[in-house]
Amino acid sequence: MATPRFQNRTVVVTGAGSGIGRATAIRLASESARVIGVDVSRHRLRSLEEELGSSVVTIDGDLTDQLTIDRVIAHLRTGVHGLANVAGIMDGFEPTAEIDDETWDRVLSVNLTAMMRLTRAVLPQMIAAGGGSIVNVSSEAGLRGSAAGTAYTTSKHAVNGFTLSTAFFYTPHGVRCNAVAPGPVATNIEAPFRSEEAQRRLGPIMQATLPAIAKPEALASAIVWLLSDEASDVSGAILPVDGGWAAV
Repeated sequence: MATPRFQNRTVVVTGAGSGIGRATAIRLASESARVIGVDVSRHRLRSLEEELGSSVVTIDGDLTDQLTIDRVIAHLRTGVHGLANVAGIMDGFEPTAEIDDETWDRVLSVNLTAMMRLTRAVLPQMIAAGGGSIVNVSSEAGLRGSAAGTAYTTSKHAVNGFTLSTAFFYTPHGVRCNAVAPGPVATNIEAPFRSEEAQRRLGPIMQATLPAIAKPEALASAIVWLLSDEASDVSGAILPVDGGWAAV
């Protein structure tokens, strides 16, 4: 039998307690990775531990807190080969004139700043080891303006820029950086319409163009491929995994 793609490799997965992050952690563990699973929910991480056993080390905490990132790095004494930045939150589809400061700050902090800080923290180890792979979860909202509210849309466009810049600077050091851009996915992320204007403006567009809801495992397959050596010549890609929505 072929050697599992992630044998003797450590991969950090954020948002590992549910949805895309959980599916990614499970897929990596099935291919012999040592998974460091991070999630804000201790309860969800216990469920992951029960399923994966010794293949996973879990860390509960908010990634906007530097202490959580420090705890992740403390578990990487033997090195880190991959990072899947999956954790994220949605807005309430508020357009610009309706955004409150709390929503803006929280969405940008979780979706962008926390991703930057964890990536920044693992890069020195990857560079010293001569390589690594980073995969960020962006969104179809990072490719258009009609898939979410202004705060979420801004955060995911910024994730794409962050991905491209990171790939530009660190691919020569052997560190690849890519992003997947999902459409609708069956996760526990809440996405209520809190704006009548958004409902009026976005509702008809989504009804006409929205693809079928994807399973988290479909995104996990793409993420794990990008993390693997099979994608060794892929860096700086923003890969839509959205049921063809980007083609509309």
